[in-house]
Amino acid sequence: MLAFAVLFDLDGTLTDPKLGITRCIQYALSELGYIPPDADELHWCIGPPLQDSFSQLLKTLDNTVIEQGISLYRRRFATIGLFENSLYPQIPEILKAIRFAGYKTFVATSKPYIYATLIIEYFGLSLLFDGVYGSELDGSRSVKGDLIQHILLTEKLLPSTVVMVGDRSHDIIAAKHHHIASIGVTYGYGTEEELKAHGADLIAHSPNDIPKLIIRK
Repeated sequence: MLAFAVLFDLDGTLTDPKLGITRCIQYALSELGYIPPDADELHWCIGPPLQDSFSQLLKTLDNTVIEQGISLYRRRFATIGLFENSLYPQIPEILKAIRFAGYKTFVATSKPYIYATLIIEYFGLSLLFDGVYGSELDGSRSVKGDLIQHILLTEKLLPSTVVMVGDRSHDIIAAKHHHIASIGVTYGYGTEEELKAHGADLIAHSPNDIPKLIIRK
């Protein structure tokens, strides 16, 4: 019997991390001597790898400078920003429904594994996932395609039996790269236009749409 599995992005899909992420970015930029943008101007930083975001924020490709920014971000995130976060409505219920239908569930996030695990535990979701996968603190596997490849190999999953659920273009791009189905969610930080433009197979406008689309898919 094939093991069907669903990979869930974390930020913008399971939880709304806006407060923590934007405050930590603002803190890092302030510490580096910059005037940080307002939180609403930092929505584009929610989802992509931090390396990419800080490269754009600091307008540099210098890894030393980028790592300074990330280090300052993590100084606040590890103790405060991590928990400035909230679950989207009905997330526990939809996870239970998907697992009841026989699917395995995994977290697949560009966020470091160590933080992703703490967040899943904080919200009491640990028993609703077969595994939590994220990047390493050195940045490896922060590219979603690399992470998905790692999950497929580690869990011995066939691409044809997997669905990726995420709110940003990089979730959809990574899914297509590995020939797995994708569901783009519009309640997070990506738009329907962004998701469709990169080839999302299906669109969920609320968490409650996800189980219906997965079971139909």
